Amino acid sequence: MDNMQGLKRTHYCGEVLEAGQTVTVGGFCDTVRNKGGIIFIVLRDRTGVVQLTFDDTTDKVLFEKAASCHSEYVVMAKGEVRERESKNDKIPTGHVEIYVTDLRILAKSKTPPFEITAETKVNEELRLKYRYLDLRRAPLQQNLILRHRIAQCAREYFYANGFLEIETPMMMKSTPEGARDYLVPSRVHHGEFYALPQSPQIYKQLLMVSGYDRYIQLARCFRDEDLRADRQPEFTQIDLEMSFVDVDDILDLTEGFLITLFEKVMGKSLKTPLPRLTYTEAMNRFGSDKPDLRFGMELCDLSEIAAQIPFPVFENALSVGGTVRCITAKNAASKLTRKEIDKLTEMVRGIGAKGLAFVRWVEDAPACSFGKFLQAGQLETLLETAGAQKGDVVLIVADKTSVTLPVLGALRNHLGKALDLIPAGEFNFLWITQFPFFEKNEDTGEWMAMHHPFTMPMDECLPYLDSAPEKVFAKAYDLVLNGTELCSGSIRITDYELQQKMFEALGLSAEEIEAKFGFLVQAYQYGAPPHGGLGIGLDRLAMVLAEADSLRDVVAFPKVQNARELMSGCPSPVDRESLDILGIAAVEAAKEAQ
Repeated sequence: MDNMQGLKRTHYCGEVLEAGQTVTVGGFCDTVRNKGGIIFIVLRDRTGVVQLTFDDTTDKVLFEKAASCHSEYVVMAKGEVRERESKNDKIPTGHVEIYVTDLRILAKSKTPPFEITAETKVNEELRLKYRYLDLRRAPLQQNLILRHRIAQCAREYFYANGFLEIETPMMMKSTPEGARDYLVPSRVHHGEFYALPQSPQIYKQLLMVSGYDRYIQLARCFRDEDLRADRQPEFTQIDLEMSFVDVDDILDLTEGFLITLFEKVMGKSLKTPLPRLTYTEAMNRFGSDKPDLRFGMELCDLSEIAAQIPFPVFENALSVGGTVRCITAKNAASKLTRKEIDKLTEMVRGIGAKGLAFVRWVEDAPACSFGKFLQAGQLETLLETAGAQKGDVVLIVADKTSVTLPVLGALRNHLGKALDLIPAGEFNFLWITQFPFFEKNEDTGEWMAMHHPFTMPMDECLPYLDSAPEKVFAKAYDLVLNGTELCSGSIRITDYELQQKMFEALGLSAEEIEAKFGFLVQAYQYGAPPHGGLGIGLDRLAMVLAEADSLRDVVAFPKVQNARELMSGCPSPVDRESLDILGIAAVEAAKEAQ
């Protein structure tokens, strides 16, 4: 094989656009076509491709070297850029080619386990095992470049707005934040553990106490929780905190970042102010605290008309203070056959509903699953309330409000995709504000914090902390984009006595407060300015802007659903000696099974 000596890259492949210049490029051989007297090599790097040409005027040794190249060989080539005889309008460099005068084969390649092409039907598990090859594909490269540009834009914007980038510890005290910690055993202190941060929450609040009034960090975070398409065990968030601000200040500054991001990275304009809905409004209208606004199909309350219908399902729900609500799928009667509605019924049962009532209007007379319970005029009133017309399908859930709303929200999202209601290329942001401060555990009846315990309640809700937890709402907010939660944030409690009261309202004893949060509570006694912040999920933001199906498409080396990384095989066992040094022992699988 050759070396680079005497050659230095002058251009990336995608930058070779003008004839008449001499250039040197380097990359991977995408395709090699040997037509006997002429050889074409399409060379690929992260910017695109360019054609290398060798013909009967090429030096014989050089021609033979080109003939020995195969896909994924790493080469450098120097030559003159000239106009192509057969032009390709599908690629930016399709009007030119490089007539090669010097070719270096820097590394040979085995035949890859799959073809490196933009579009692929190769099993994802195989691609993740050979992730370093999968990452050569143009779509993934474009996604990672987009992610880089988002991060670059974030730093530039927040630096320009007076923020300081400060790193917080990666090994910290284990504190409850809603998910399980990843624990790191201490070699020096046997039996004691560090935790990898679920977020820099406590440290960034302490930075506000320390006087660093505008903090920013592209923070790595870790959560030991079940994975989904929009969740990884380790992730990055654009984390910020500000002093002497209220909710509007934080939301306005974040919107400024989004305006800049869309202009610089997406080449689009973003209309602000972004719409805002309270949590209660969002749940009542969409059945979700992260609704996708790219399509309609809002929830409709049928409780009033349902109360007049002697249908046991409705009666049972309303008798326990529940609700009867529906969504109307417009012009969907031909697609939502009875068989399809049966599948939807099984789906909603799987997520907590007892069943699904429906009205399907195909013929002149609508088909109604509870028609025998209806009296004269009631079906017409129900259809009018639901906004249904001929050709529509009304899908109804009757249950406790805490069941009905999220079930219909999930059904709405499912139908949005199944009925192809979601337009491509649209980005609909939404702020959700005023979240409930507490949520009730249906099994124990206890009230728990819906957010971390440092979130400030709404001022007007403070009198209800002890007497009516259900009336307490928080100065908390989420940013949603196309149905994906991008960030959560809040104004923090800085009053020492109020913070103590909040801990007590959550059932924490004085000993638990001291053990888990003593250092933070103590810091508040030395003067804490009012502050708040949020963390924007960089991975999720990149995923939505790239219109990718999964976080795995925007993360270089992702984990799969069982939290394994298929390429390196982690997590993996370690030897007994390493465990002994740490003062810990691993439970054998057989003993664990017993």
